[in-house]
Amino acid sequence: MQAQLGAEWPLLEAALQTPPPVSIRLNPGKTLDFGRRTLDFSASSSNPLGSKQPITQSPIPWHPNGSYLSERPVFTLDPIFHAGAYYVQEASSMFLYEALRQTVDFSKPLKILDLCASPGGKSTLMLDMASPDSLLISNETIRPRTGPLRENLERWGSPNVAVTSGEVEEFAALEGWFDVVLADAPCSGEGLFRKDPDAMREWSLPQVEFCAARQRRILASAVQALKPGGILLFSTCTYNEQENDENAKWLAKTFDVEPITLEIPVDWGIVRTAAGGAQLYPHQLQGEGFFLVVFRKKEGDSKKHTPAARYKNITPLPKNLAPLAAAWLEPSIEARFFLTPSGDVLALPATLEPDYLMLDKFLKTKWFGTNIGEFKGKDFVPSHALALSRLAAPDLPGVDLTRQQALLFLKKETFDPPVGAPLGWTLARFEGLNLGWLKILPNRLNNYLPQERRIRMSLNSRKE
Repeated sequence: MQAQLGAEWPLLEAALQTPPPVSIRLNPGKTLDFGRRTLDFSASSSNPLGSKQPITQSPIPWHPNGSYLSERPVFTLDPIFHAGAYYVQEASSMFLYEALRQTVDFSKPLKILDLCASPGGKSTLMLDMASPDSLLISNETIRPRTGPLRENLERWGSPNVAVTSGEVEEFAALEGWFDVVLADAPCSGEGLFRKDPDAMREWSLPQVEFCAARQRRILASAVQALKPGGILLFSTCTYNEQENDENAKWLAKTFDVEPITLEIPVDWGIVRTAAGGAQLYPHQLQGEGFFLVVFRKKEGDSKKHTPAARYKNITPLPKNLAPLAAAWLEPSIEARFFLTPSGDVLALPATLEPDYLMLDKFLKTKWFGTNIGEFKGKDFVPSHALALSRLAAPDLPGVDLTRQQALLFLKKETFDPPVGAPLGWTLARFEGLNLGWLKILPNRLNNYLPQERRIRMSLNSRKE
């Protein structure tokens, strides 16, 4: 880094000794509908968010819904975090928004692939930009990491997404199918040193070489999956040229792609690299280390793929039950309903069904649509995913909880039903946002928050 930065090296070294900035990104589907462009993190001695001072917000220049926070609240104890109102995302990685804004036409239906997606920050960012008729495929090769990815996407609430766990070569078989591919490739993690001490301990020169070689394997499959004229974004959270610029130059030399030069305001503090990429350094801006370069695949012939005739592991919901399931959904959304082998009811946006069938043909491990619940006889039991989804009908019964009641709900504890609460299945809400399901009976309520989602932290905790 001394060789790479020269006289600026002491500035980076000093920046790495400072606390990392805290930043969030609003979910426009769950906040802007309520007129919120900032969230209230004001704190007092009685506020459960953990701060004794007011928490101020300032804008992130390269994302309209991104904000820096003056300190880190206890996000676990904020009900609207659990409702999916915002994502706690590192500020530098939000620069992806600006790169996409300049290079992709999001007004038309697109097929978008996030090839290395967990835990889901960049997937949710792209979902916010995509049209409702677009499909985002959020892939994580390492199977155990798909759990947090699916949870974060479920909390975000967008129905036009599929989660997959495939090797990158599986997507190469879908040659020329995707309009946009993001390869946020595994790297040596130099940009995470002040945020994650483990990244420092795991770093070595052999690890850099291993990551650079793995990135080239990922990029080769990403180019193959991209359609002619499509956009490929390659990013890392590291600094060294071997993983960044050298791989970008290799990509341009080896494949039929051309780099796109982004327009970047000088006052953002972002450095242009020799290969046409953007490098973000913590001594130049408020954020961690991040590298991004954008390519367009040159025009050529598109390969035609034929989707599967039917799904492999799900079957259509019986016709007599479909109207009962549809009654729980937003009326303007046309959905197809299917049953999984375990009896869960899936709702798939009808316009995307050919794309789901294509994925089902080529990929082994995938999760489609929104799990909206299950039938027990003719009685429908709604799922937690439905409560958080934008598919949920706006006129479903609900009850507004106080902050203390909302936290008790999120700890999966019981409390007295609010006065006037409707009987039966009822959405637990906080500040207008759905948290999950209650079933209110004449003399008690049952809390249907999934056991694995409950808060285990003390409500008096000041640290996460």
